[in-house]
Amino acid sequence: MKKIAYLLTFAFSFLFTSDLLAQSITIKKATSKIKLDAIIDEPDWQIADVANNFQQYFPTDTAKAKSKTEVRMTYDDQFIYISAKMYNLKNVREYVTPSLRRDFRGEGNDGITFVFDTFKDRTNGFIFGVNPFGVQREGLVSNGGDDFSLDWDNKWYSHAEQFEGYWAMEAAIPFTTLRFKEGLNSWYVNFYRIDSENAERSTWSPIPLNFDIVSLAFSKELIWDKPLKNPGTNISVIPYIAGLTSKDFESGTKRENNFNVGGDAKIAVGPALNLDLTINPDFSQVEVDQQVTNLDRFEIFFPERRQFFLENADLFANFGFSDATPFFSRRIGVTRDENTGQNFQNTIYAGARLSGKINNDVRVGFLTMQTGEDKEQKLPSTNYTAATIQHKVFSRSNIGLIFVNKQAQQDSIGGDFTFNPSVFNRVVGIDYNLQSKDNVWFGKAFYHRSFQQNRPDSAFTTGMFLSYTTQTWESDFYARATGANYNPSVGFVRRKDIQEFGGESWRNFYPQSGNVRNHGPGIDYSYVGNKKYGDLDWDFSLSYRIAWKTTARLEINPLRVDYTFLFNSFDPSGDNGLELAAGTSYRNVSFNWEYLSDQRSKFFYFLSGRYGEYFNGKLLNLEGSLSHRFQPYGFVSLDFQYNDINLPYPYKSTDLILLSPRIDLTFTKNLFWTTFVQFNSQNDNLNINSRLQWRFAPVSDFFLVYTDNYFTSNFTNPDTQQIFERWQPRQRAIVFKLTYWLNL
Repeated sequence: MKKIAYLLTFAFSFLFTSDLLAQSITIKKATSKIKLDAIIDEPDWQIADVANNFQQYFPTDTAKAKSKTEVRMTYDDQFIYISAKMYNLKNVREYVTPSLRRDFRGEGNDGITFVFDTFKDRTNGFIFGVNPFGVQREGLVSNGGDDFSLDWDNKWYSHAEQFEGYWAMEAAIPFTTLRFKEGLNSWYVNFYRIDSENAERSTWSPIPLNFDIVSLAFSKELIWDKPLKNPGTNISVIPYIAGLTSKDFESGTKRENNFNVGGDAKIAVGPALNLDLTINPDFSQVEVDQQVTNLDRFEIFFPERRQFFLENADLFANFGFSDATPFFSRRIGVTRDENTGQNFQNTIYAGARLSGKINNDVRVGFLTMQTGEDKEQKLPSTNYTAATIQHKVFSRSNIGLIFVNKQAQQDSIGGDFTFNPSVFNRVVGIDYNLQSKDNVWFGKAFYHRSFQQNRPDSAFTTGMFLSYTTQTWESDFYARATGANYNPSVGFVRRKDIQEFGGESWRNFYPQSGNVRNHGPGIDYSYVGNKKYGDLDWDFSLSYRIAWKTTARLEINPLRVDYTFLFNSFDPSGDNGLELAAGTSYRNVSFNWEYLSDQRSKFFYFLSGRYGEYFNGKLLNLEGSLSHRFQPYGFVSLDFQYNDINLPYPYKSTDLILLSPRIDLTFTKNLFWTTFVQFNSQNDNLNINSRLQWRFAPVSDFFLVYTDNYFTSNFTNPDTQQIFERWQPRQRAIVFKLTYWLNL
């Protein structure tokens, strides 16, 4: 009997393992029309290869998925079709979604996602996903899966339905939406499912749990029955009309009324390169930035939200480090009011961007934009140009070159529209991006240099980063030096004239039983200094973290030590108090923690806190986010930050409060209303941003946006001496915008 049991176990293991190790799936051309109704009954689905036997990714990566999933694919001359059935363990159950809004994400969802690596470089890819309510999401994967963005929008079609015991979907993705190399007979592909019933995430091609679920290193082959041809003419035109009425009460100017017409165009230069054009672009519908309480001495980085800059954004934005990059697209055509968090557009006359693949090994990017003069901000008409090239080396690594040029087109405000070769800012850089075949090693090394008309020395930044990741250990190390005169005018750099290094390391333990997924200790450290002052900043922290199988997580830092040397005077209250003297230094000890609750619950939250020494006083910090879903029609949330700063006399003690309630209602999959309120005591500002969006056709929208700002305390304008009382209006605007995506 023991021998029989052993043989049966071996046979089952062999069959299960051999199926998991299947390295490909074949896609055949459809012989009849596919109707997107989520009823998978067409003849072509019956003969299509099936991707099944999904492997768990979470809570463990060593077991077969509990919930069965089946994916099939076919295609015709215009579309690639995908069908999927997601079976449940129970016949009747409730699915989880935050709302009916497009581009859902997070662990607290149900959904199926398809990941396509159309160039087989295991570096860049596309994702498309659908949830049980038929809500779509699409995005771009770069750096092998280390970077994942849902900001990219494009046109595709899908339908989902819920049935007893399972839910199903069908999708049609136009070949013109994707970028791929003509003549390839295979891609790489993977599929992953999030099942809230079991807090389970599973993938068709197994991915170790210590890597991102969108990692491209482990995808399997999608084999076409015939090599792909050029999809033909691929031109999209997206015109818009927009109107604005605004009033700046603080400056006392007259009400301003504007009407704009413009648009974008997307032109495929073959199936792998895309040319984006824009004329008089308008970004008035973009939501205001989420404000933060700034207790730092340096500029805060706010992400790009404008659609024109997003496709292949990594080609331009991933050079250097996030806090020292030579190209930051928000420097082009946008000005931020630090008091209100409001973004103001500086006129962009026109722009062009060419980006994509030349072949499987080479990606290129070229961008040029011309902005108009702004007399109020004393900005001349300026040209911004950036050019990049990225060449693959080894299995997944690459070498990238970037050139950025900012060139004034007028000698002075109001002068002639002439080219001025003596007024410029340029950056040249080279990056080596490392990704090992097995995804264990990840890193980069770079050198960038800026150039200006006076040719200053020490105008460089250079650095490296190296990460090692296994299931047991996660470690990384970085080092960087930035010269005193490094000046990427179109980039972002927080600090200059510094040398710095740092890193962190975590040890993971995986219990064999119980509800804890993994836990373990960690250590992190960083150091910043320079030749003139010596030690500027350093910190050291001991941590412990726990992750539960419910998706909840806890991290505690029982000991954190920070050292700060002030080379300039600084007000630690962040509230116009007496400044600490330059040349003084402070060593502080604090306790820190953060907790994320089970994201599948209708009420879920994130909380973090800090208590301890702060410069020459004490700081109590509490911040977080509380959310409640009214499934599937939306949610209400409250983001908050509270800082109780206690400093000795004569320095100022203060309470800084930031409250950000949000109401997000999705009446249907095409009609959304969001109201976002931000009360910021540090800026004495209350901001209201209310946005109605109607998606009346694929990727075509009507927006109606109302923005209002109020003073939260009495204020006297230093220029006009006008007195504003609490809750008086500061700035107000109403915008409408209509866009339409037209394929030619």
